[in-house]
Amino acid sequence: MAGLGLLTKRRLLYLLGIFTLLITVLIVRLAWIQIVNGEWYQKKAFQQQNLERVINPKRGMITDRNLKPLAVSASAETISVNPQALKISGRDTDMISQKLSEILKMDKAKVLKLITAKNRYQIVKKKIDKSLGDEVRQWVIDQKLTNCIFLDEDTKRYYPYNNLASHVIGFTGSDNQGLDGMEAVMEQYLKGVPGRIMSEADARGNSVPFSEEKHIDPQDGLNVVLTIDETIQAIAEKELETAIADNKAINGGEVIVMDPRNGDILALASKPDFDLNNPWAAPQGIDPSTWNPNDSKSVETLFKTVWRDKAVADSYEPGSTFKAFTSAAGLEEGVIHPNDQVTDLPVKVGGWTIKCWRSKPHGAETFTQGVYNSCNPVFVRVAQALGINRFYKYVKNFGFYDKTGISLPGEDKGITHSKPTEVDMATASFGQSFTVTPIQLITAYGAIANGGTLMKPRLVKELTDSNGKAVKTYDPVSIRRVISKETADTLKSILEGVVSQGTGENAYVKGYRVAGKTGTAETVESRKGTQRRYIASFSAIAPADDPRLCVLIVLDYPTGPFGHMGGAIAAPVAGKIVEQSLEYLGVDRRYTEKDKETMVSDVYVPETRSQTVENAKRTLAQYGLDFKVEGTGGDIVLDQLPKPDAVIPEKSVVILYTNETQKKEDVKMPDLTGQTIAQATKTLNDLGLNIKAEGVGIVVKQTVAPGAIVKKGDLIEIEFRLMDLDE
Repeated sequence: MAGLGLLTKRRLLYLLGIFTLLITVLIVRLAWIQIVNGEWYQKKAFQQQNLERVINPKRGMITDRNLKPLAVSASAETISVNPQALKISGRDTDMISQKLSEILKMDKAKVLKLITAKNRYQIVKKKIDKSLGDEVRQWVIDQKLTNCIFLDEDTKRYYPYNNLASHVIGFTGSDNQGLDGMEAVMEQYLKGVPGRIMSEADARGNSVPFSEEKHIDPQDGLNVVLTIDETIQAIAEKELETAIADNKAINGGEVIVMDPRNGDILALASKPDFDLNNPWAAPQGIDPSTWNPNDSKSVETLFKTVWRDKAVADSYEPGSTFKAFTSAAGLEEGVIHPNDQVTDLPVKVGGWTIKCWRSKPHGAETFTQGVYNSCNPVFVRVAQALGINRFYKYVKNFGFYDKTGISLPGEDKGITHSKPTEVDMATASFGQSFTVTPIQLITAYGAIANGGTLMKPRLVKELTDSNGKAVKTYDPVSIRRVISKETADTLKSILEGVVSQGTGENAYVKGYRVAGKTGTAETVESRKGTQRRYIASFSAIAPADDPRLCVLIVLDYPTGPFGHMGGAIAAPVAGKIVEQSLEYLGVDRRYTEKDKETMVSDVYVPETRSQTVENAKRTLAQYGLDFKVEGTGGDIVLDQLPKPDAVIPEKSVVILYTNETQKKEDVKMPDLTGQTIAQATKTLNDLGLNIKAEGVGIVVKQTVAPGAIVKKGDLIEIEFRLMDLDE
């Protein structure tokens, strides 16, 4: 009996141990579920007990500095479905998918797959227009499917100006996420916080009758106010597009307009560009019928062509535009002065002989004249006087070793000598053997313009909420002082002479003092002789004595009839942008004596009909107009061209007709290409036509094509340009 009792006790202890172990395991498991994974199970329970739909927030606007909308979010709707509720309802999913596919213009098989999925929330289509949403909503109500198919507020991105500032603004993806430009850079501020619509659900996924929906309102994104000025951006892009077309620039071009006082970017464009409302479209030159935007090669093509912002992502040899910085270093260090005598005779460096661009050197000249004439040996000698250490100290201080930090993706910093030699320094002194980006170059010119301080280029001015209240302000950032105000003022005066009497004369604007420097850079391909490819550029500062603008224009691979020199093809573009922009900004013109001598005023044509020819001559003379008599046998003016009150330039010709039967108004337009102002004026006046001349030099463009029929007395606009400029 005693043995049996001991055995029973052992069994009981064994069972107790097993029971204790099981209880321990259950407690541990329960603790694991409730403590370690408790949050996960809570979420799963919440998901089973609730239906949740997302309300996308309204993405913040992107505006120009004057609050003109450049990117806005238009109202739209998102269609979603609860497949489980639809399944339980027993409705014909084939019929539903057929109707939805017809309304939404979607593939029926895709819709059917979405509405028969195994989850409780499935998006059918995002960002449909309100009108289309209303059509779907009415059908859902008619079919009594309001517990299965939902329409919720949404927004979609819209760009009012299509291509304008496309590389600056960027674009968004299907989920309103920023993919490029400011849309990507400022994503955290623009996107906002999504809202929710929540309702109770039973185990089958159906909404619980009479349960209350809970709305968590979305938080709209902040608005981004750029430093860009929409008007100046439009001016810059129009002139760039015209220049690319006129000069057949194969690789397009770039333009940047900066306010040097604070580093504000007023305009920045790179061509080719793209339509912000259709960024995935086939680039120009590619057959749209063969284009597949979802293909990886197509996306790569977009990145390499229209999406590439060459103004910040591409570098090139600056050529003679860099001579301004060699001059700045020499003047600041006192190794050269404006009136010092120099020579542009060839200079030998490391076995290389560097000559002036002109076949017959200018010889002895002052340093100022050397800058006007853009003589390479002059700048080599200035660099040699500085020495490698001092020369490259200024290259670094002007920012050419670093990125500018502009708020745009993909910025490059060019390639600058890490261990420069004497030959490197010699060629760098006139802008060869290293590369810079356009944004680096104009930022450095800004330091010359504002009195010597390098500013960080500013593209974002502030962030505002939906009420327009500023939430965050981005102040101008001063990086360092590079040269003294005295040096900057001296250099601006010299660069003004480059435009008024040097290689930059095509950028001259009456009434506005423009300083600047031309540039023509050979590419690697050109120097190897594989193709004659050049990059023409011009950098301008205006007004020279009180700068409000810096303008940089770059034309890549020009192949047109006007050559490839920056002074001939880039300078006039910069001049036009300067003139229109300063007029828009309300900067008063101050005419020099030189301006006044060449200016022609517009006058109203007086009434001379019914007057005698002699009286008509005296009347026209009072208005500063010339005349030409057509017809014989009469002394009374029967008609005139232009008609009374027409506005034409002073010294234009008015045709006086004395015989109605002999009046001939039609004239065949001649080809004026290559004629001087005097020659073109005489040619047109002899035909009874008037001329409005723009620029100086020879005719490069006429508003009326040769051979076209015009009326006697018509005003013909002619563009003249100096074509023998080099640098």
